[in-house]
Amino acid sequence: MSTAFDIAFDHVLDLEGGYVNDPRDPGGETNLGITHATLARAVELAIVPAGTTVAGLTPDQAKAIYRALYWVPVKGDQLPWPLAAFVFDAAVNQGVGAAIRMLQETLQVKADGILGPVSLAAARKGDAGELAALYMARRALRYTGTRNFDRFGLGWLKRLFKVVSLTR
Repeated sequence: MSTAFDIAFDHVLDLEGGYVNDPRDPGGETNLGITHATLARAVELAIVPAGTTVAGLTPDQAKAIYRALYWVPVKGDQLPWPLAAFVFDAAVNQGVGAAIRMLQETLQVKADGILGPVSLAAARKGDAGELAALYMARRALRYTGTRNFDRFGLGWLKRLFKVVSLTR
């Protein structure tokens, strides 16, 4: 049986694809959505073994990284579906702090970047579909002010639509 994380991870992996090294992408060398900087942090935290390279990253290693560095910090297991998947995807693509602050702004609670009991209670008591739609709208608006929107914006917005369609 697949967990919410398994489903969200599969969606992210489908969106992120394989190995790329686009010099115009601020993330630089990336594989399965994992950048060199993220991999270095995962090695430092012993999530994956020392010597792991971006190009050699396996799906199982990527899954361990996504769980530890993205799913757990956004408390995906404590958020209602599909909001959990949307916040997780935002954490991967826009950063954990930004994902949490956008959620808090959507929930109309203090946007301090700390996903605590007040934020979680607000997420659980709200209409999950409405909150998810508002959250994705907030993500779209944030993208428009992001550096390189002219280069990557169409792909980022396409990502939002794919995330929504994949969670139905």
